[in-house]
Amino acid sequence: MIIVTGGAGLIGSAMVWRLNRAGRQDILVVDHLDRSEKWRNLAPLRFSDYLEKDQFLEIIAGSGRLPGSNQPIDAVIHLGACSSTTEQDATYLIKNNFDYSKQVACYALERGARFVYASSAATYGDGEQGFRDDLPLENLRPLNAYGYSKQLFDQWLQNNGLLDRAAGLKFFNVFGPNEYHKQDMRSVVLKAYQQVAATGGMTLFRSHRPEYADGEQLRDFVYVKDAVDMTLFLMERPDVNGLFNIGTGTARSWNDLARALFAAMELPPQISYIDMPDGIRERYQYHTCADTTTIRDAGYSGVCTTLEQAVADYVTGYLMPHRHLGDGEQAGLM
Repeated sequence: MIIVTGGAGLIGSAMVWRLNRAGRQDILVVDHLDRSEKWRNLAPLRFSDYLEKDQFLEIIAGSGRLPGSNQPIDAVIHLGACSSTTEQDATYLIKNNFDYSKQVACYALERGARFVYASSAATYGDGEQGFRDDLPLENLRPLNAYGYSKQLFDQWLQNNGLLDRAAGLKFFNVFGPNEYHKQDMRSVVLKAYQQVAATGGMTLFRSHRPEYADGEQLRDFVYVKDAVDMTLFLMERPDVNGLFNIGTGTARSWNDLARALFAAMELPPQISYIDMPDGIRERYQYHTCADTTTIRDAGYSGVCTTLEQAVADYVTGYLMPHRHLGDGEQAGLM
């Protein structure tokens, strides 16, 4: 059995979809659906059981008797977290992203299961030291409470000698199908698609640094399908451990992304620029780019989808027809 926490979210549901394509359906999905539309991400997928995260936590902290517990647990892919980079309640973030993760890690490792978990590129802070996943953790300074909560867990694993038994994934700017539910944390691709569909144009933040033209701030945009391919690679190699950047290794501008979106929608580009809010201006990252040397040296040879190809696939295959990953395929429980 494979356990996927956060299995109804953007990356989590894409991971379940990817496992289905690899022939795996013996999957326990853990999440918190609440009143959100995340359940729609699960509807086309195939898995053996579902648990709410509080019920899962109660079970693993107590008897450890999960549904189907007679099956050995091959892997725990821990993607469940509060992923809001603007969340101000640090106590809430510590509870969800640090304390909860410690319990999941102990549960997996005590049972000899492969443990793969979501860290974040937000741990790098302003990127002044670069974006190498072998940078000393104690030197990193995240810019927000979300990044700090992820940093704490990376350090806890390292300090307790567990990071050499796990794979931590430092996701960069992941976008793609199954993010309809993310509200303010939706990718710019989805937000801009809706804006262009409604008005014919889109807005980007104006640059407030002279070395960058408006819209030329750079990001490592990684398609969710590529992100889960990298995750599956690490899940299947228990001898490959530590921290791994999950990105393309190529920095592209917001203008590049906008032009790709208009091309996918077969519309002429209409881009305008607005001032960046004062509240984020001092903490805004002007350049991120994953150094993918570590995962490549570990043997990952997949070719990442280009930004233009990824945006076209997302727009024409999912946004325009309002589809989810797995739509059209046999769905439901085993």
